[in-house]
Amino acid sequence: MTSTTLAPDLSNWDPEDPQRWDRRLAWRTLWVTTYNLTLAFAVWYLVSAIAPRLTAVGFDLTTAQLYWLVALPGLAGGIMRLIFMFLPPVVGTKTLVGGSATLLLLPMVGWTLAVRDTTTSYPMLLLLALACGIGGGAFAGFMPSTSYFFPRSMSGTALGLQAGIGNFGVSLIQFLVPWVVGFGLLGTAVLTPQQTVEGGDLWLHNAGLVLIPWVVLGIVLAAVLLRRVPVTANLRQQLDIFRERHTWYMTAIYTMTFGAFSGFAAQLGLLVNQVYGGFADAPDPLRYAFLGPLLGSITRAAWGPLCDRFGGAVWTFVAGLGMTASTVVATLFLTPSDVGEFTWFLVAMLALFTFAGIGNAGTFKQMPMIFPRRQAGGVIGFTSAIAAFGPFLVGMALSVWTPVAFFVGAAAYFAGCTVLAWLQYARPGAPRPS
Repeated sequence: MTSTTLAPDLSNWDPEDPQRWDRRLAWRTLWVTTYNLTLAFAVWYLVSAIAPRLTAVGFDLTTAQLYWLVALPGLAGGIMRLIFMFLPPVVGTKTLVGGSATLLLLPMVGWTLAVRDTTTSYPMLLLLALACGIGGGAFAGFMPSTSYFFPRSMSGTALGLQAGIGNFGVSLIQFLVPWVVGFGLLGTAVLTPQQTVEGGDLWLHNAGLVLIPWVVLGIVLAAVLLRRVPVTANLRQQLDIFRERHTWYMTAIYTMTFGAFSGFAAQLGLLVNQVYGGFADAPDPLRYAFLGPLLGSITRAAWGPLCDRFGGAVWTFVAGLGMTASTVVATLFLTPSDVGEFTWFLVAMLALFTFAGIGNAGTFKQMPMIFPRRQAGGVIGFTSAIAAFGPFLVGMALSVWTPVAFFVGAAAYFAGCTVLAWLQYARPGAPRPS
């Protein structure tokens, strides 16, 4: 079917019927939505890239305050996902993506102004951190919306690509910020740099400025290229997913995979500072913070076709085994006696991110197979909403517990979810093979 044969409102759309599915429209929707999702993730993790530099430019913040600051976008993202998850069948793809992209401008402009004034109050910084949660919330709307455009046989590839490439936004902002804060961006050199406590110059406001033109482009692309398909439901109709026990099973499992990915991605820089920062030649966390999210994003995108071929459940199970083992190994290097142990800690964390990416791909293949199309969209939104609390939960745990205690608890949780994935989905004769 070509787009010219479709009714203007796409009322006869059905991806499972080749005669009522437009491949070009589906892939166009995927790429435009993925572009905006990448920027959304970058905004969500903006604070994690800025926070390690705030004290350098004169902000008087304690370690606990910085953990809170980096954790709050996770809290806000999780709460906003509980709202965004209901929006795809209510407002449609075009309005959802374009409107979300527009909202991303608020925290970007806010942080640009805030870091230029070291008298900005801590409550105001917390509000701006909460505003970054808009980027995290968008995921719970974008992914279910995209699932409406593809047949189940392609769901692993399509959702794996969107989520995997979208996750690159985490590495993008963490890679860009250390670079762009070193000079005045073209056309914005009129904004004077901030003076560091050592007496140097730092253009920290560039962290908020650098992606604004690209967000504006995303708004335009959504307005021009996206359309709405006829998957509709009101709020009450969508609540039926909570009566299905597999909604809760998949929520626990996806919290293992994406909760770990998002939580450790947000807090890894501060964790490295806490554990290894006392050594004379301590590693610079900003040189390494982007590597884990990068590997997790690559594996999430790459494993989509493998999940379509072999099923998602087996890869979710493999991911759980790998995440549990990686966490146990990382725990061994959380009380270092020598800075050289950092290499092994980093290797273990990179392995954890890699397996988390595989698990993220596996779970997103499973959900369209376990649930009917409209319910699958709701479950994708809800599971992603709960897992989005990862940065908040990890940050709060590390502000209260020792790193060793937290990692032991995380390993135990990962092991339990791995057993659940095997019993319910991956083993021969499982209740819902997927």
